[in-house]
Amino acid sequence: MLCALLLSLTLVNCSNQDESGIESRSARDTIPLTIKEIDSRINKVLDSQTLYNWKRSDDHMIWSAGYHGNFLFTIGFGNSAADFDRSKFPQHMQLQNQLLLKISEMEQRPIADILVQSENYLCQIDVIIKKESTVAALRRMAGIRYIEPADYSFTGLMAQNRSTLSSSSSSGCGYTTAILPIADYSVTAPNAKVPWSFTSVQIPQAWNLSSGSGITVGVIDTGVSSEQSLLGSSFADGYSSNRSISKFGFYVDSIWPWSTTTDGSSDLCGHGTSMVSTISAPRNDNAMPTGVAYNCNIISCRAASNVLLDGYHEQNGVKNAFTYLANMASVRIISMSMGHIITVSKIEDAVKYAYSKNKLIFCAAGTSTSYTNFVGVIFPASMTETVAVTGVKEGIYQACSDCHSGSKVEFTTPMERSVSDNHVPVNSYYNNASDYIGGSSVATATVAGIATLVWARYPTWTRAQVLTRMRSSGNFYPVKHTQFGYGNINANLAVQ
Repeated sequence: MLCALLLSLTLVNCSNQDESGIESRSARDTIPLTIKEIDSRINKVLDSQTLYNWKRSDDHMIWSAGYHGNFLFTIGFGNSAADFDRSKFPQHMQLQNQLLLKISEMEQRPIADILVQSENYLCQIDVIIKKESTVAALRRMAGIRYIEPADYSFTGLMAQNRSTLSSSSSSGCGYTTAILPIADYSVTAPNAKVPWSFTSVQIPQAWNLSSGSGITVGVIDTGVSSEQSLLGSSFADGYSSNRSISKFGFYVDSIWPWSTTTDGSSDLCGHGTSMVSTISAPRNDNAMPTGVAYNCNIISCRAASNVLLDGYHEQNGVKNAFTYLANMASVRIISMSMGHIITVSKIEDAVKYAYSKNKLIFCAAGTSTSYTNFVGVIFPASMTETVAVTGVKEGIYQACSDCHSGSKVEFTTPMERSVSDNHVPVNSYYNNASDYIGGSSVATATVAGIATLVWARYPTWTRAQVLTRMRSSGNFYPVKHTQFGYGNINANLAVQ
């Protein structure tokens, strides 16, 4: 069996086109495409309202992108698409070692100069490859699921909006504060503000039956502000007692792929703070906005510097956060309001890994300018293992001015007022201050919070049962809308 497995690591197709339809180039074609040329090709795919996937690129495109990204590539290996989990693929080390030997032979360099990282839980490695002929050969070998550039930063379509792909200008990086007009909130005991958007989907009524107690939510984002005590020392305060918040850092702030020291768990962007506030801010007497599931536990994972998952360390940070939360038995729900318009296979493996551990995963459908939101639901919300959420305007089913929508969307929630255009009130980056947050980002966090209320109400339910109850509580149930899924969820109905 092992001999047959190792034998499979031979070149099986050298024609101009392989069976999957991938175009090949001659090994002598070693002048890389320019960044402008690469981005132009990606833009052409996006113009067709399709996410870009490296798997459909030709060898020269893949190698050129790697050339412009420190020659760094991620290789996913295994005998089938299902072989992403090392624990379920007994031959993973034998196959990995044979793969590295083959690359060393083709590159004429020692393995120590090739291997950057071997993933602990997933069947993937990060390697330095300099020859186009090596990339071309690897893409046609049995036992390799994919090879992708791991450190290429796409600057084309999003050049003017790089920090806003999954988050509008009001919900991306920033440290603003706002004085909330009384029309945008109500007050509940013991003196907490209830955002208008919560009232519109009957979250306050749902609190009569559930507050999220006993459920742990993992949030993958930019971390939590160290200057916001309501998401720190005062997290278990008032009506939000007997719970915890844990903060971890997975993002490495370095231009060098081989750096491994993270920059900590503190939010240096502001976006992650807003997401954790939306889900779980305490209900106390501080006269500040409360969260949807104000009694749940939170595990915050700082995985990126901003909401666009572009570049090696951000994609690696998200991958590591997913695998970490996947292996946390206490975590039932994962919420991530970040993404990309390019499919990233290393993150795709990590999402599948978390899903295989029975996590209910909510991801933002995407938020960007009207010039780019035609792309539709972004990655990883586009995956079947995730639940895609987007934001709509108050009182009508119309996507917010910069929210993505599409057939993959499962749920929506109101996050833009019909008259003032104000978004959802949250706790600011700074202590004793409020702010607004918008886009599909806050919609995702809100729906993740509703799921937490449902699971806390029925703690013995499975992930499928929770999702079924949420769907049946949506405005469009049982007929799914082509752009907005099951629509806004009636939270009170969902917890009955």
